[in-house]
Amino acid sequence: MAGRPRSFDREAALAVAVREFWRAGFDRTSVATLTAAMGVTPPSLYAAFGDKVRLFDEASTVYFERTREAVERALALPSAHDAVAQVLRDTARAHTGAGTPPGCLMLTEPRLDAQREVLRQRLEDRLEQGVRDGDLPPGTDAGHLASFVVAVLRGMSGCARDGGTTEDLLGIAETALAALPAPVGPHDAGASAGE
Repeated sequence: MAGRPRSFDREAALAVAVREFWRAGFDRTSVATLTAAMGVTPPSLYAAFGDKVRLFDEASTVYFERTREAVERALALPSAHDAVAQVLRDTARAHTGAGTPPGCLMLTEPRLDAQREVLRQRLEDRLEQGVRDGDLPPGTDAGHLASFVVAVLRGMSGCARDGGTTEDLLGIAETALAALPAPVGPHDAGASAGE
């Protein structure tokens, strides 16, 4: 009987698909590559996921949810500066992890611009909170700053894909952090007022 075998493990198949799309992108990942990596036949893939586009959508959703969970943990830190620092440092390590392809599927795949915008908006929200909380200077343009951070993250992904090391990417992260507005706190405000 054609179709997927009884032993088909959808979660395992999605994990393989994530890795294949992550490694080569949507356009350069063929159905033949996917089925060979998954150890299934094309009819099994089509029975389980419909087609390559739907498989990509499901796999990229799994990937994005995992990425978003890590970002949310970082953004929960007490200050905006600490939150952005954690996002950048976590990204440097994730992009160069030994168990995954280099770089980031979400940051490099053209089809995932909506997910990148979700990330950018979430960063903007956290930076706006930082302005309200007083740990970023008044007048900080949270939208521009969030776009800058996403641009740095995308650059880090490209660097990792080109062979950059964790140390290389952490250096980029630290340079980006130096460009952020200095944290503002009660002691800083008092010092600037001449107290």
